[in-house]
Amino acid sequence: MRQLRERAKLRTVDVAYHLGIAESTVRNWEHGRTIPKLRLDQFGDLLRLYGCQFEELEQAMKESMAGGETSP
Repeated sequence: MRQLRERAKLRTVDVAYHLGIAESTVRNWEHGRTIPKLRLDQFGDLLRLYGCQFEELEQAMKESMAGGETSP
């Protein structure tokens, strides 16, 4: 998920602010510790922020959970 965020030129704090969630929540998603548990409107906001389709977000979540992303 980090790649989607970085492609959109956003920081974790930016995503957290726009979604009304904690920054640690975004970091947990990116490290595969948790999956996004958002309201439907928040999911729409996340898709718009990242400029992606649901399928692309779903694939990024799967890769994060599988450890497919590396830490900076």
